[in-house]
Parts: sequence; C-alpha cells; structure tokens
Amino acid sequence: MTPASLIATTLDEETARAEVYGLLAALYYAAPSAELYDNLRVAVTAAPAEGALLESSWGDLVAAARAQSREATAQEHDALFGGVGKPELYLFGSHYLSGFLNEKPLAALRTELAALGLTRDESMPETEDHVAYLCEVMRYLIAGDDVAVANLTRQREFFARHLQPWLPLMCEAITQHPKARFYAALAAFTQTFMSVEAQGFDMLA
Repeated sequence: MTPASLIATTLDEETARAEVYGLLAALYYAAPSAELYDNLRVAVTAAPAEGALLESSWGDLVAAARAQSREATAQEHDALFGGVGKPELYLFGSHYLSGFLNEKPLAALRTELAALGLTRDESMPETEDHVAYLCEVMRYLIAGDDVAVANLTRQREFFARHLQPWLPLMCEAITQHPKARFYAALAAFTQTFMSVEAQGFDMLA
C-alpha cells in the first residue's frame, strides 16, 4: 500500500477511494507495520489541484507520523484500543449505536454481509462491526469484480446503514482523548473523508 498514491493523478477516483478505505482499515486494525509507516512519513501532502478537500487533514496525518516514531505510535494504539479488559476507546459500531457490544446493530450487519456473500474470517478475533472490517467491506464494494455487489448503490446503502450513523462519534471520542496524538490526526482525516463520501452519496440520491 502506498499512501502517497492517494493524491496521485495517475489513479482514478474510485481506485483512490478504495485505497483510502484500505489505509484506514490497516491503521485502525493494528499498529502500523514498518513499511506502511515509512511510506506514510514520506507521502506527498500537496494535492495536484487547489481546494482539495482532503489536503489539510491528510497533511496533518502525515505530519503526525513524522512527529513520532513507529514504536511510539504502536504504544499509542495499544494504549487507546488494546490492553486487558475494557479499552480506553472502542472501535466497534455496536458500542456507539447501542451502548453495548454484540447487540442488534451487529446482528443487522451480519444479515447484510451474508446478503452480500461475505463471511467473517474465523482467524479474526474482532466482530464484524469493527471499523477496520467495515472499511474493508467498503473497499470491496468499490473495487470488487462482481458488479452485482460492487457498485455505487450498494456502497451508498452500506455506508448509510453501517458507517455514517456512528463513525463521527468514534472520531470525536478519539480526537478528544488526551493520549491521542497520531490517532487524533487519523480520526480527523477519517472524519473529513467520511464527510466527502457522504456528500458524494447525497449527490447520487
């Protein structure tokens, strides 16, 4: 994955969207690998055209990666989202939608995933409402080969049902947490990207 390609002119818009979702999935799911973090720290931050909506928050994210080591970012990820017992912050939709984990929103999500022909990898310990899992689903709906599933209508419906209602709450919780530095920047970028996505889907309605 090459984060610099997010603003590369050689990528079409749909490929760029899929790459952003893939990047978000990777960064939220676990501490970044050395290769990913190195790529992020040298990523281009100037957009090819003035007024690019993601330029400012993307630049802030790259700056946050440059400001601290990968080891410090790994420790931050563990401090915020890991640990034994209750984490400082949750990355699961059910928590923000119902106040509890493994509740009705997760059941509704699983029903829709089954309808899309998607199943959970049994080696994955997290439930399907983890933000990384949902970002991977969006990437599939954008870049998948099966046009009966991977199309704008499915993207809009899935986004509206399973990301848009709660992701701003998660991003706000992260940005306000006193221990969040790199992940505060990631949450701000996520918020901006999701706002752009929502505007794009509204235009299709």
